[in-house]
Amino acid sequence: MLPTVVPARAYLRVRVGRSLAGQQAGETEDIVPADLTPDFVSDPYEPADRRPAADVDQVPPAPSMAPSVSPSTTSAADACVGTGQTRKSGAPGTFDNPSESKQTWKPTHTRKKEVLRALGIFQRATAEHLWRMLRPGDRHDRCTRDALNALKREGKARVETRLESGHQLWVLTDRGHKESKQLLPKSARMSALRKPQYDDGEPVDADGYDEHAAAVTMTASVLTGAGFGTLLSWQTEIAHRLPYGYTQYADLTLRAPDAGVPAMLLEVDRVTEPVDDLTAKLRRYTDWFELLAPKADKDRERAARRQGAAVHDFRLWSRIYPATGREGYAPVAFVFTGKTAAQRESRMRRLEQAARRYFAGTPYPWAGFTAVDYHQALPVVVTELERITADPAGAAGRVWRRLGREEWQTLSEALDNPDGERLYAVQLREVRRRRAEREAAEREARRPVCTCCGTKFSDERWQETKGSSWPGEREGLCGRCAKGAADRAQAERAAGRQVEEAALRKAVDADARKGRGLFGRRR
Repeated sequence: MLPTVVPARAYLRVRVGRSLAGQQAGETEDIVPADLTPDFVSDPYEPADRRPAADVDQVPPAPSMAPSVSPSTTSAADACVGTGQTRKSGAPGTFDNPSESKQTWKPTHTRKKEVLRALGIFQRATAEHLWRMLRPGDRHDRCTRDALNALKREGKARVETRLESGHQLWVLTDRGHKESKQLLPKSARMSALRKPQYDDGEPVDADGYDEHAAAVTMTASVLTGAGFGTLLSWQTEIAHRLPYGYTQYADLTLRAPDAGVPAMLLEVDRVTEPVDDLTAKLRRYTDWFELLAPKADKDRERAARRQGAAVHDFRLWSRIYPATGREGYAPVAFVFTGKTAAQRESRMRRLEQAARRYFAGTPYPWAGFTAVDYHQALPVVVTELERITADPAGAAGRVWRRLGREEWQTLSEALDNPDGERLYAVQLREVRRRRAEREAAEREARRPVCTCCGTKFSDERWQETKGSSWPGEREGLCGRCAKGAADRAQAERAAGRQVEEAALRKAVDADARKGRGLFGRRR
């Protein structure tokens, strides 16, 4: 029964469903006050000018009909509805994504195909995950929620369970899974179909892995929304088989070369696994990265270990993942979520201490080098979902930390190696320069000095004395003094020859005179 006095505030007429019998007999109408208080939890962003996309059909403004997982804001103040209501009046399939134009849109075929492709890759997702991944420009997830409900009515999607946060976790039906496979390219990896579970003919909630699966999809969503790749950049549960019978599965693999991340493996931890298990994952990843490629020469691979990146040409991983553009193997990222900030920080510190042997690299053994050889190291970065969502820049902000460093950096900075190959090249040039200076000083100290004038030998004169096989008195003279001594010796030799010739002529003349008799006759 309606009150006789209505307060001066906005009211909205909605239909409230009764029991099944009541629904069959008809529905009554109640008048409930409209809640005009904005909800900053579900709509944390400031109002902005959001225009409808070109591929979105526009319909006249109407209240939303789809069930809401989290509170949403309506398009007009006089049509606001309090949160928690199951149904609203309005045309089926419409929703209201607030914008300055105050227009509403209905789920188009394009948006439903986007959702089908996303669920085909990630298997399980909430409306918030799909919003962050597919439509980060929208102010909230109402668009994807209505698209999911439209797919539910078509028999292509269903709600598997409700998470602890209250969000519904959606999966594809068999029909939706087949359609998603047709929409995705052949290179994309389809996730397995989640079939409903029954107990005595009654549907039951899925197992506890749904919380972890939701965290995995959320991780991909926030990275994609920050510009790290697209929907097709992701793969889930990629197997890395080891020769001792163990298979290490990566929660996510990212390939986003345009964002500076050609390849990255991601592990999502809800602070439930022991740190020893996380360290064992890094050990197994290292073992897998060191596997030889088929028909690779073991001896050549062993020799290439001293040649930096050349060793990777003989490894199996270089046939599967693209080159990273940096030293080392493809990086591994740990994304922590859940529990308290102190517990997450403690876990990161303990992981850093336990796994140092895998990510620390090897110092160069020569004197004068502080650079680190990362060519056979496993780059490991860590972050927190809570830190990413709290940062205005999201995953593109300074929310990543490289194990072995203290500062929080962007992902590109964290994956970079400023103390690696580049520093090695700088220090190598410096070491060579200092060595050349030292050798030059030692050579100058050995340079001979002229015994005549005291001048140091020139390089040419020094080389002449080194290459001479006839030691002489002029070896201790510089080039100028040696030339002067040679000229004097030549002049002395010429003068000696003239004296000898004169003496010879005089002797010949004297001998000729002795051979004549009296009166000058020859006998």
